[in-house]
Amino acid sequence: MALARTWSVGLVGVHGAMVEVEVDLAPGVPTVVLVGLPDAVVRQSIDRVRAAVVNVGHEFPLRRVTIGLSPAAMPKQGSGFDLALAVAVLAGTRVVPADRVRDLVLLGELGLDGGVRAVRGVLPAVLAAARAGHGSVVVPRDNADEAALVEGIEVLAAGSLAQVVAHLAGRTPIPGHTRSAAPEAPPGPDLADVVGQAAGRRAVEVAAAGGHHVFLSGPPGAGKTMLAERLPGLLPPLDERSSLEVTAIASIAGTLPPGAPLVTRPTFEAPHHSASTVALVGGGSGQIRPGALCRAHLGVLFLDEAPEFPRAVLDTLRQPLERGEVTIHRASGSATFPCRAQLVLAANPCPCASAAGDVACTCSPLERRRYQSRLSGPLLDRIDLRVQLPAVTRAAWLDGLAPPESTAVVARRVRVARSAAASRLAGTGLAVNSQVPGRLLRERWPVPRGALALAERALERGSLSVRGFDRVLRVAWTLADLAGATSPRAEHVAEALGMRLQRAAA
Repeated sequence: MALARTWSVGLVGVHGAMVEVEVDLAPGVPTVVLVGLPDAVVRQSIDRVRAAVVNVGHEFPLRRVTIGLSPAAMPKQGSGFDLALAVAVLAGTRVVPADRVRDLVLLGELGLDGGVRAVRGVLPAVLAAARAGHGSVVVPRDNADEAALVEGIEVLAAGSLAQVVAHLAGRTPIPGHTRSAAPEAPPGPDLADVVGQAAGRRAVEVAAAGGHHVFLSGPPGAGKTMLAERLPGLLPPLDERSSLEVTAIASIAGTLPPGAPLVTRPTFEAPHHSASTVALVGGGSGQIRPGALCRAHLGVLFLDEAPEFPRAVLDTLRQPLERGEVTIHRASGSATFPCRAQLVLAANPCPCASAAGDVACTCSPLERRRYQSRLSGPLLDRIDLRVQLPAVTRAAWLDGLAPPESTAVVARRVRVARSAAASRLAGTGLAVNSQVPGRLLRERWPVPRGALALAERALERGSLSVRGFDRVLRVAWTLADLAGATSPRAEHVAEALGMRLQRAAA
């Protein structure tokens, strides 16, 4: 009887979990038994491993082969275990020394010719291996730069199973991989392209400075999509920790751009209005994968033509927007993904979407109300900024008025405002005004009662909920930070209240 062990990594949400791969070779009828809750892809790995071993010049053992994936109670999913299974089998047949693979972590899918192919989730897997104390990890060559983001662990980039065998046998060592310099991210769309729309430009600036959600309403061609696409450019670059977090989500989702192993800029997700709940929030029948909301973590989720989304799909956003994370439960387990994204909704005022506005609108009042009611009240109550965009005028479009401010100019003001908020929130674990709980906001940083007169009146009339009152205070603090004020004044509260009640009054 021969026994060999090595290691691989499974994924649970955005985190890796170490999986010990054990291979036992015993006399008996030639067969392969795979245990440890493998899914269909892992079960099929036996055929890939067999073909790969034979095609690189070795014999697959004609014995009873028992392969155990431990911990046995954790579901194993994906093709990333292929390389570890193959190396463990070869160690059991003494092709490679068993002691050299006992603490080695191997990740990668095998082709039938023995090639090692890229897999998803390498970054969280290597992070898990480093936390578990492993010193080396073998990854596919195409995933090497991504794996090298993790410090304190040697990354060996493999192109084929034969190369790994030669390394473990001591014939041709694989050198440790050094990450190449990341290319400069291409510049995003510029805010200077947006003509007119002072209210819309002000809204995205405030949203960027305070991390607020935005609802843009207006006729076709008013610039709703242009403003939403330029919001990520106003946000500050991601710090190291945030970059790794966002990169891990992109790696698991399979959206990591080639040649750019580290995401350093806030992401932008714009799913089509036919997206399902699983596509928007996350899930899946097999491995639980992040949806568009999770992929937009620390970035922007833009839902264009928001009333065209099924109302039930939109309402699934309510809890994740409040908590900043979403937990998805399935019969086989659960997974938690961070999803602290800024939501931008865009909608036309009515189904006919006439560019001429009310003048040429053919919709009845009942049709307009029915169309607008597709966005539920509880969802809209979580939107801090609601802006009505008018149609772009001829003068703004053709007569060459003063050129609008560029993204770089507005982004500088946003950085200053965020710095002021970060100094005020130091020690609370919060980063932007939109995250401050209402009670903490009222007790620790109270706004003078004289400045709150308009907001209190709106609360008494019922046009503002208690949650809405707190959100007005958060926006007022953001406006004060942009203005360089130490505390919100009456004009800041009035502007914040106007941005929240604008749609209701329109």
